[in-house]
Amino acid sequence: MPTYDYFCEANGVTVEVSHPIRDRLTTWGAVCGAAGIPVGDTLPNAPVTRLISRAGVIQSGALRNPELPPCQTGAPCCGAERCGFE
Repeated sequence: MPTYDYFCEANGVTVEVSHPIRDRLTTWGAVCGAAGIPVGDTLPNAPVTRLISRAGVIQSGALRNPELPPCQTGAPCCGAERCGFE
């Protein structure tokens, strides 16, 4: 299950929460419920912002095809603008 970081401006706290990608947490109360932490003094309906965080690193051995894409092996790139492997 993916993890997401949520920031609450009302209390300045960032919380990491694991939940299905289809879930959208928009309030401090929802974040606390998903994280299993107490709401504390912050209003449960205080808005939260989901932060952009870096993706986890995947070891090449976990992939079905562990070969690097062409542009990472030194071969010419696929030619697509911003293929993501440059």
